[in-house]
Amino acid sequence: MARYTGADCKLCRREKMKLFLKGSKCEGPKCPIEIRPYPPGEHGRGRPKETEYLLQLREKQKAKRIYGVLERQFSNYYVEANRQQGKTGDNLLSLLERRLDNVVYRAGFAKSRDMARQLIRHGHIRVNGKKVDIPSFLVSEADIVDVKAKSLEMTPFQVAKAEAGERQVPAWLGVDAERMRILVHSLPVRQQIDAPVQEQLIVELYSK
Repeated sequence: MARYTGADCKLCRREKMKLFLKGSKCEGPKCPIEIRPYPPGEHGRGRPKETEYLLQLREKQKAKRIYGVLERQFSNYYVEANRQQGKTGDNLLSLLERRLDNVVYRAGFAKSRDMARQLIRHGHIRVNGKKVDIPSFLVSEADIVDVKAKSLEMTPFQVAKAEAGERQVPAWLGVDAERMRILVHSLPVRQQIDAPVQEQLIVELYSK
């Protein structure tokens, strides 16, 4: 499966904001964006003209990088969001939030979405009692996500259990940290999604 393999910190610097792609490193003084708060590259300190198209493109790139998806997959999410009833932008963010890797991250079972993807690919996560090793799997209302019994003693999950409650869990999810279980109360709506994305700019970009 294709995935981005470059330096995550360069992505944050490109967007001129923390995207929290590296877990606890993003919260400390060693975060590169704290040291070099400008885009990477030879012309990073330049000030390009911020056209309407550039603003729309940057917003799309930001959303892709936050959720860790590549161009074709993101385009497919947009097509599906546009097909659904309601606001396309809201539908798009809802689909991205429903990804299994995002759910595991939001619940506090992983320090980052990258870490959540690794845990899923290695077969440690179940949905409704069945192993799911596809990070892009979309959860549905009333689904139960939990950690495989044999994996509960692994260090990442022991750390997650010890740090339960330190990260705010979105209202559409219910977390039982003691049993390492997540209940999907409902599908996420825009008011419950704290991603720093202006989804309307993405819709305008794809509508051209």
